[in-house]
Amino acid sequence: MTTTATSTAVRMRRPRVRITPVRVVIGMVLAALAVLVIFPLVWMAISGFKTNAELYGDPWGLPAEWRWHNYERAYEYGVIHYIGNSLVVTIGSIILVVLVSSFAAFALVRVKIPFSAPLTMVVLGGLMLSETVALVPLFRIMRGIGLYNSLFGIIILYTAFRVPFITFLIRAYMLGLPQEVYDSAVVDGCNTWQIFWRITMPLCYPIIISAAVLQALFSWNEFVFALVFIKDDELKTMPVGLMTLQSKLTTDWPVVFAGLTMSAIPMVLAFLFGQRYFVKGITEGIGK
Repeated sequence: MTTTATSTAVRMRRPRVRITPVRVVIGMVLAALAVLVIFPLVWMAISGFKTNAELYGDPWGLPAEWRWHNYERAYEYGVIHYIGNSLVVTIGSIILVVLVSSFAAFALVRVKIPFSAPLTMVVLGGLMLSETVALVPLFRIMRGIGLYNSLFGIIILYTAFRVPFITFLIRAYMLGLPQEVYDSAVVDGCNTWQIFWRITMPLCYPIIISAAVLQALFSWNEFVFALVFIKDDELKTMPVGLMTLQSKLTTDWPVVFAGLTMSAIPMVLAFLFGQRYFVKGITEGIGK
């Protein structure tokens, strides 16, 4: 009797999913997209264990011997040092851009300031700024204020050029937050600063994670600013460092692939750990 009741309860809790032609097609498309994304990463990692002869002779096959010394050589050529510089730049820019964009979005949504609508248009107008067009004036400015050839200067640039987009995302998310929560906080005696830190920021956790992931992808892969504004080899970030590594190794492609694999691991892990909040924040933020 008890077993029958338990089975009935389990069936009620787990509704049966109907398999329809539309679901099958969607599943096949998603599986194909997953293969298109995962296969290049797996191929790159496996190619890092091969020799040049194996790479050119049988590019799709497995290596005859798993040569870990290719990854050791990539380490000796400074890949870990380049990764360290990229981590410093990426984490620093994430902290700055999230804080600045959150302050700006909260002010535009919840604080009564004069000319808020024109200010919103000015902030969003920053999305039209191009990095390449601004290179010459930025170079003179960075040299003038002493931030040329420094990681802090790169962090400032990455923050400045991403604040408009991240502000747009966080502002869109804040517009959907219930007004009753803020009214209750005011009744309880919270000031604007407390409302921001204790009410708004916890509620915006999904979009903040999404913004952090997007900023991490941008900072980790950005090439133009890192090439132009960094001169010393010990300060180069991952994209420019990999270009230097390729010029040093010329035709030793397995070691280059080993370095590429090592550089991809942090971003893959970051996306895997934050994917649930990333998707939720993007869909709820842009969808408003």
